[in-house]
Amino acid sequence: PPFQDGLTPLYAQFNRNKRSLAVDLKVEAGVDLVRRLAAEADVFIENFRPGVVDRLGLGYETLRSENPGLVYVSINGFGPEGPYRDLPAYDSVIQGLTGFMQTQGGADGPPALVKNLIADKTTAMTATYGVLAALLARERGDGQGQQVTIPMLDAFAGFILPDLMGPETFPPVDESAPPPVDIHRSWETRDGYVVMMVIEDHQFHAVCRALGREDWIEDPRSATLIQRLLNAAELFPRLEEECRKWDTAELVARAREFGAPLAPANGLQDFLSDPQVAANRTVQDIDDRSGTVRVFRNPVRFSQTPTREAASPPRLGEHTDEILSQAGLDAEAIEALRGDGVVS
Repeated sequence: PPFQDGLTPLYAQFNRNKRSLAVDLKVEAGVDLVRRLAAEADVFIENFRPGVVDRLGLGYETLRSENPGLVYVSINGFGPEGPYRDLPAYDSVIQGLTGFMQTQGGADGPPALVKNLIADKTTAMTATYGVLAALLARERGDGQGQQVTIPMLDAFAGFILPDLMGPETFPPVDESAPPPVDIHRSWETRDGYVVMMVIEDHQFHAVCRALGREDWIEDPRSATLIQRLLNAAELFPRLEEECRKWDTAELVARAREFGAPLAPANGLQDFLSDPQVAANRTVQDIDDRSGTVRVFRNPVRFSQTPTREAASPPRLGEHTDEILSQAGLDAEAIEALRGDGVVS
């Protein structure tokens, strides 16, 4: 919630600029209809468990025989093989298996989920570059498509775990290696929190100037990145103490003045009212039939083929007639399918 004319916020965010065709795949006529559409398509995407689309008559080999150039994308929890092949998978299940929850929870807390559908979304982004790579291979090759399979487990692991693979990257593992420094954290101010990521020496110098602690610049314990990491147990408490002396807005302003990579730990409303968000038009309002729908703008900026303004998210089956007309069906045929309950 909140709900608006059959829309949910999450659905609205992920489905602007899409069209909806509702087809019953449990009837032969519905399967035939999807096969007709797939015969003219560049990409077909399904996210059933392995084997389901084959039983429906929409498997890769079936569609490939009718459209050899088709890029056929299968997204599922664990892939087509292995002991988990047929198990149900959701975002939280993948997060639990992948091994990041202990890091997210911290040394002193229980394992914690990222409070976001992050595994779902990283899998979708992984599928996107898989699709683009397959289309490019088709264009540069013999025009043949291929099947692209993306297990959620692999996609999320590849996205979230490289930062944690330090001890495991060069086997055998050195058990005596020091634990990693917790740099992904917030810093308390007098009235809130800030975040910072200080890598280069000049950035650390800028933080020192913002905090009014120029004396730290010449301290050999913090002169280089390596020294700062080795002496983090001593340096971080000092940073914490100094940050608490400043109001968030003042510290952020000083950090920007001196060129320090430091920002406020914003809430959602703070983000939405940020002047850079306004300048980028990161968020825009759509005039929907039920009122205003606020969604994110496409973040990609094309110099020659700009993206169009966002359109309202579709209701279920809203574009059935439009899509089937483009596929070559006349009004009488579409009405017959609707009368038989094949489409809605």
